Amino acid sequence: MLQVLLCGGMVVTLAMGIRHGFGLWLLPITQDMGWTRESFSLAIAIQNLSWGVFGIFVGMIADRIGAFKVLLCGALLYALGLVGMALSPNTLLFALTTGVVIGAAQAGTTYAVIYGVLGRQIPPQRRSWAMGVTAAAGSFGQFFMVPVEGTLIAQFGWSNALLILAAMVLIIAVLAFGLREPGFGAGAAPQREQTVGQALKEAWTNPSFVLLLCGYFVCGFQVMFIGVHMPSYLKDFGLPPHVASIGLALVGLFNIFGTYLAGHLGQKYPMHKRYVLSGIYGMRSVVTILFLLLPLTPWSVYLFTAAMGFLWLSTVPLTNATIAQIFGVQHLSMLGGFVFFSHQIGSFMGVWLGGYLYDVNGNYHMVWYLSIALGVFAALVNLPVREAPLQRKTAIAA
Repeated sequence: MLQVLLCGGMVVTLAMGIRHGFGLWLLPITQDMGWTRESFSLAIAIQNLSWGVFGIFVGMIADRIGAFKVLLCGALLYALGLVGMALSPNTLLFALTTGVVIGAAQAGTTYAVIYGVLGRQIPPQRRSWAMGVTAAAGSFGQFFMVPVEGTLIAQFGWSNALLILAAMVLIIAVLAFGLREPGFGAGAAPQREQTVGQALKEAWTNPSFVLLLCGYFVCGFQVMFIGVHMPSYLKDFGLPPHVASIGLALVGLFNIFGTYLAGHLGQKYPMHKRYVLSGIYGMRSVVTILFLLLPLTPWSVYLFTAAMGFLWLSTVPLTNATIAQIFGVQHLSMLGGFVFFSHQIGSFMGVWLGGYLYDVNGNYHMVWYLSIALGVFAALVNLPVREAPLQRKTAIAA
């Protein structure tokens, strides 16, 4: 268990840490290349959508052959995408590399694949806690990597900084060796008692699965809008760049505690995770309202990002643990991939609408208001979720 947690946590630290810093590249790239904010935002939005689409199929493959080979391919794609992001001469190639390639790489190096390993290798009584620990590792990645990325841009320029990250991300391929699972020899999956088609039919006809999808959509919208557009939003109000870097780092720092606590609460109250999820989404709206009402200063930014960080990815272990609890773990990576696809549709909308509405209105006001309304919606739709394990005619090991 310790090996799985360490290697899985370090993979997520790198993959998510790099990804959370992409907002720092918005202004350097658009100003140097003469592109609009919408063109950059569209590429990141495509990345999130690509991540979601590929995540479904990557999840199926990981359930079939294990995480090891998936992680190797994901690490190589991640490096290739970062090189393309650094060297793209036009917006089309930038969208293909930054969007499609990196999105596919993230599908193979982040939560759906790692949580599949945890679900299969960690006992049910420790599963929610283990998922919280791994989500906290992803948060530490943001806390650690965002300042590193800001320093790399300042010291080496935005293009060279991306090439350095491309070399760093290959460490994931080494960590993959610590996540080889017994039972996946010769590309064969362990014996199952439920087909992919049966698992999908069961999930999509279950109202709780659909409600979790809706809540996760909102999560993606909120975190990616803030993660990508916060630096530009603050600069528009005259705040220096280091305020955004510190703010995003605080999101990562406080998310370590938030995700760990969420995983712990999910383990302590296994039949009440829906209430914790509802509270997280509701508090996001409250925190955002207070941020918009208070005068914008460096300290108001730090308080907002710290509070939002505590709520940032705390939905991840709770949502995935709920899916595992209801449906079992034999198809967990695939079902997690479908739920995460909903998250990424929300991410696409949050990133793209942020850029589009800014170009139309000259500000981010409408997106902030939409984020608040969606938080209230997510708080409500999580309340009816039924967390009891499904009773099947043929028992499937959970």
